[in-house]
Amino acid sequence: MTRILFACLSLTLGVGLASLPLPSSSAQDGKKETKKSKTPDKPQFALAGDKLKALKDFQVDLIYSVPKETQGSWVNLCFDPEGRLYASDQYGALYRVSLPKSDAKSEPLIEKLSADIGAAQGMLFAFDSLYIVVNGKTPGGKGSGLYRLKSSKPDGLPDRVELLRTFEGGGGEHGPHAVLPHPDGKRLTIVCGNQTKLVKYDTTRVPPVWGEDHLLPRVPDGNGFMKGMLAPGGFIANVDPDGKNWELISIGFRNQYDAAYDRNGELFTYDADMEWDYNTPWYRPTRVCHVTQGSEWGWRNGAGKYPEYYADNLPPVVNVGPGSPTGVCFGTGAKFPAKYQKAFFIADWSYGKLYAVHMTPKGSSYSATFEEFVTGTPLPLTDMVVNPKDGAMYFAIGGRKTQSGLYRVVYTGKEATTEAAKEPVADAVEVRRELEKFQTKQSPEAVAEAFKHLGSDDRFLRNAARTVLEFQPIETWADKAFDAKEPTTKLAAILALARVAAPCPEHAKAGSLQSSKPELGPKILAALAKIEFAKLSYNQKLDYARVLQVAWHRHGTAATPRLRGSMTSTLESVFPTGLRFVDAELAQVLVHLDSTTVAAKAMKLLADAPTQEEQMEYVRALRVLKSGWTPELRKAYFTWFVQAGNYKGGNSFQGFLRLIKADAVALLTAEEKTALASILEAKPATAATAIAKPRPFVKKHTVDELAPAVEAGLKAGGRNYEMGRKLFAATTCFACHRYDNEGGSNGPDLSGIAGRFNTRDLLESIIDPSKEVSDQYAAVEIATLDGKMISGRIVNLNGDSISVNTDMLNPNGIVGVNRNNIDEIRPSKLSMMPAGLLDTLTAEEVIDLTAYMLSRGDRGHAMFRK
Repeated sequence: MTRILFACLSLTLGVGLASLPLPSSSAQDGKKETKKSKTPDKPQFALAGDKLKALKDFQVDLIYSVPKETQGSWVNLCFDPEGRLYASDQYGALYRVSLPKSDAKSEPLIEKLSADIGAAQGMLFAFDSLYIVVNGKTPGGKGSGLYRLKSSKPDGLPDRVELLRTFEGGGGEHGPHAVLPHPDGKRLTIVCGNQTKLVKYDTTRVPPVWGEDHLLPRVPDGNGFMKGMLAPGGFIANVDPDGKNWELISIGFRNQYDAAYDRNGELFTYDADMEWDYNTPWYRPTRVCHVTQGSEWGWRNGAGKYPEYYADNLPPVVNVGPGSPTGVCFGTGAKFPAKYQKAFFIADWSYGKLYAVHMTPKGSSYSATFEEFVTGTPLPLTDMVVNPKDGAMYFAIGGRKTQSGLYRVVYTGKEATTEAAKEPVADAVEVRRELEKFQTKQSPEAVAEAFKHLGSDDRFLRNAARTVLEFQPIETWADKAFDAKEPTTKLAAILALARVAAPCPEHAKAGSLQSSKPELGPKILAALAKIEFAKLSYNQKLDYARVLQVAWHRHGTAATPRLRGSMTSTLESVFPTGLRFVDAELAQVLVHLDSTTVAAKAMKLLADAPTQEEQMEYVRALRVLKSGWTPELRKAYFTWFVQAGNYKGGNSFQGFLRLIKADAVALLTAEEKTALASILEAKPATAATAIAKPRPFVKKHTVDELAPAVEAGLKAGGRNYEMGRKLFAATTCFACHRYDNEGGSNGPDLSGIAGRFNTRDLLESIIDPSKEVSDQYAAVEIATLDGKMISGRIVNLNGDSISVNTDMLNPNGIVGVNRNNIDEIRPSKLSMMPAGLLDTLTAEEVIDLTAYMLSRGDRGHAMFRK
């Protein structure tokens, strides 16, 4: 079976490792000859299809290697009704490609469009027109916008250009992106990244009451990236064919490049992470999102990104991991087996992965798994489309002026490729769709229907119900919100009321307010104060903490001293809860209320926290606390920064630490600064500081010895979840792997490992990581012409420059390699995850660690019951 590699040190690419044509190596007496670097005399070509790795029975052929100097680097593809392909150079012209037959060896016919426009990141043939979305200035000087091209001659190349709508902002790689056909056949859907200013819309499915909703001052990006840019972030909208009437349908994305509808008309996208956030609590991996009507996805600048458990945004269908999302499509129309006709294909530019995502219905949404469909090194994937004429998939590589190529994928196996039967729409999906119809109208029926589903365990259904409620006049449902008894229903209703009754302070002047009744503030806060926290479930406690934040942020100025004091006392009595994420959120509320006890309690949590992400949660919150400090607590707080100076993270990591420390120092008195001077000015030790103290050697474990003991221990129950979490940190697993929404970014997310591993396989992967190295995370070794050897993971490309991460414990451990200086790229046979990670644990500790890993983050799992 294919293993998930626990690569705690390196999770590097290792497929299709013959790079773009490289000089051949020579050897003499078993030693490689050292060569001097030189620029190749011959033009470069795209990687041949047989140098890529595809799933069994799928064949990949390179059908055109794009001449970079004359035709640029292709980033977008679409088909016209005749089966002709259109391609766009990222910084240049548009091209029409007449494809050869699948069994022909001739090259495609390439025709350059004469239209004085280009730089398209979105293209679509619809309504007898070629629609393009331009990002930045085109070769003809035209700016960002939605354009329509038509031909002045029958069956001729599109040459007449019409601007339908200008987009403001963007111009970089976070600007306007894709255009796709709406399932109703009457509209287009437009995708824009988070540097595009929100288009002026005529109608909206998203309640226009969004805001930052941070209870404490936000820490901006550590390098100042997009500092000051507020919500809504990236958005998706529908528009009529003439570009006149715009309908906003979803907001809060970081930089979703593309989107696609499945056969039932449900919309999906692949959103980007922020790699500069690696190893911080606000890092969010690349993820597949089910874009329902009126949805919010929680992008905010810097440290303000919403975690997926926040009640006012939605969770992904699946987290993929670090990467650079580009094109997506469904396999609809492909002559593939049924499983792959239904798959959602997503492209990762930086790691050279074309994934097939397989959806499983889950309530009114989906869960998903993914597998590698086509991979290569380097393979900077930009876009892919299915040709309904021949049933093949076509994908392009390129972007950022890298070598571009056009490929065709066909199925060569024996499974049936007839059109797969369309799945019926799940009942829960139908319920959600019926709710969504109320997003554009007000009626008593809408309120009644919304309250039926506010208490649903289905997050997407609950979100749809709350969204409907926020469109209704407050006076028709405020009393129902206050009178609700069931906790989930009440919290959802109070959240809606808090959002609609007052604008978010940062957006009060932005005109995004639908209606307001700020006089309801004291009543909203009082209603929250009456909820019995101890009786709430884990998820309800998370919701309670988030609703408190939104309510106090928007209505806190209306609170009476008595109410503020009562709420503070209540929260102090339940904090800390021992629940990692609940405590992180409640700490923010208590700091905002200037609790006199939170400093001591949060500093104890900080001292006991096994991960740097959890530690940063408390340090970030305490930075603006004024009360409750003692000299000893102040000293311990600022000593943490000396230790954390050696923690590893993304490009903004140290900048975040500087900003957090600066906020805390700003609150010190002159006397305190003098007393703490030696600590405030201290530099991190030269040796790296470990999160967990080194553990002594216990014994060299074997799979045969451990497996029976662990299986019996798990079956007996009574294991310790928190001990398992601490051991996951002590064995450095958190340094590279995410689990239950925390941990490193360079390894695979292990939260769902129970669905892929049994106990024995899991132990074997840890004890002998090199026995079977996953293609997705194998190392690559690069030999250069000047005799150097570089081992690591290719993480970025730019023209002829290749960036390689050589230390997966340090996301900034990057070495640049010029592709013209590469002699050979080959896969490493060794895992870069160290062996012996369990040798510092007793058998009982291994059982707790295994229970934690197989629990999917569920503290109530049977393995932990006595």
